[in-house]
Amino acid sequence: MVSRKALTVIIFLVVVSPLFGVIGAEVVGYREPLEVAAEAVGLTEGEPIWRGILPDYTVPGLPDVVGYIVAGFAGVTVLLAPAALRGRRK
Repeated sequence: MVSRKALTVIIFLVVVSPLFGVIGAEVVGYREPLEVAAEAVGLTEGEPIWRGILPDYTVPGLPDVVGYIVAGFAGVTVLLAPAALRGRRK
């Protein structure tokens, strides 16, 4: 089982993550290096076969910052749930 202190830290980190992943990236003008390289050589991205459950860490209908937080909690849940369940079996 995840301790209360660890859970508090995880929740805090997920909630503040948009400061770095969304807001900070916009402030400094960050772009993915592979996208910059692809543009430099004239490559264009085709339509993906599958866009994923939460494409680009967004949730349709929600602001980007809120979608980023929801995607963060979904990712943490996917990673921690199996570990927590395994820990309970011991």
